[in-house]
Amino acid sequence: MLLRDVRLPEGTGPVDLRMVDGVFAEIGPGLAPAGSEKVVQGHGRLVLPPFVESHIHLDSVLTAGQPEPNHSGTLFEGIERWAQRKTTLTREDVKERVNRVVRQQAGFGVQFVRTHVDVTDPQLTALHALLELREELAEWVTIQIVAFPQEGICSFPDGRALMTRAADLGVDVLGAIPHFEFTREYAVESLNFVCELAAERGLLVDVHCDEIDDEASRGLETLATRAYELGLGDRVTASHTTAMHSYNNAYFTRLLRLLSLSGINFVSNPVVNTHLQGRIDSYPKRRGVTRVKELTEAGLNVSFGQDDICDPWNPLGTGNLRDVVFTGLYVTQMMGHDQIVDSYRFVTTNAARTLHLGDGYGIEVGRPAHLVVLDAQSWYDALNWNAPVLASYRAGRVIARTEPVRREVLF
Repeated sequence: MLLRDVRLPEGTGPVDLRMVDGVFAEIGPGLAPAGSEKVVQGHGRLVLPPFVESHIHLDSVLTAGQPEPNHSGTLFEGIERWAQRKTTLTREDVKERVNRVVRQQAGFGVQFVRTHVDVTDPQLTALHALLELREELAEWVTIQIVAFPQEGICSFPDGRALMTRAADLGVDVLGAIPHFEFTREYAVESLNFVCELAAERGLLVDVHCDEIDDEASRGLETLATRAYELGLGDRVTASHTTAMHSYNNAYFTRLLRLLSLSGINFVSNPVVNTHLQGRIDSYPKRRGVTRVKELTEAGLNVSFGQDDICDPWNPLGTGNLRDVVFTGLYVTQMMGHDQIVDSYRFVTTNAARTLHLGDGYGIEVGRPAHLVVLDAQSWYDALNWNAPVLASYRAGRVIARTEPVRREVLF
């Protein structure tokens, strides 16, 4: 197939994309159709590699209000509500909800998803369901599973054994939640356990790290140190790191050297963290989002995630990563022209680095022909006007499409 007259985000003019046997075979301007090759006109629209959801909890989607709402809107009441809902999980329940949301995400151009799955459940019900779905949906979406100990590793009965069982079952990533452990000592112990297990098993690491407004929450320094000492480097991701918003600048400046040495990734969830953090502040009230601008300027890899969709932590959400980027730019005060133009990277190439997608991602000759076509000629316009994804191609085949929006103003 030949996709003609499209624009790439870093290009200066329209190009054509030839896709053969599910891979990009040729990229350049003015490509001539070959024989009976199917030709699709792009009409100068923007093409991006598919969107990558680098942080979501698929096991909890569409459970808001079950068995009751999160009345305070806080992170910790959300954990309590999920603990209640978790007792009623079945594989069928999890798979039905996740199937609905994955298809919803696909309509927004998402083809790669890293989901955190709660393993503080002796039956590991949600994990078994997601492992099945990972295989069942592999043709349409790549799902990467994180074993996430929502209620702690050292502070939850048999927490270490459950994490080890999850690793045995075939998860892709190991997680931790140091700020929720009972003590600082437990927090450090949990990070040591996870990093060493990941190094032993050849797995990635993604930690819910310091997702709290307490500036004394400093699990990040331990995580970065272990990543550096064990040689894990960019196999490690620190998600949230919202306490960094409250670190004093002297400490942050010292910490930044360690973060750079470690080479770890960061995921910010600006929509949900803006909603959850600063809840006990009166005024002034903190935004509670990590230092995206400073981390980016230091050359560290940062991506954005949705985090939650209609669950105990976030009663709203659709899975549209455009909304996440749009909000993130405002709350992190990254509204310079170049920052806006480059912000697609937070949910494409940067996120792909976090997931270690390697040669399986990107619009380059020889790579799988995965792409999305947006109803705009630039990312700036797509972001500003909330342009829909008109088509999402997976290995050269359309897996989702939307008709162009037609607007009329009748005066």
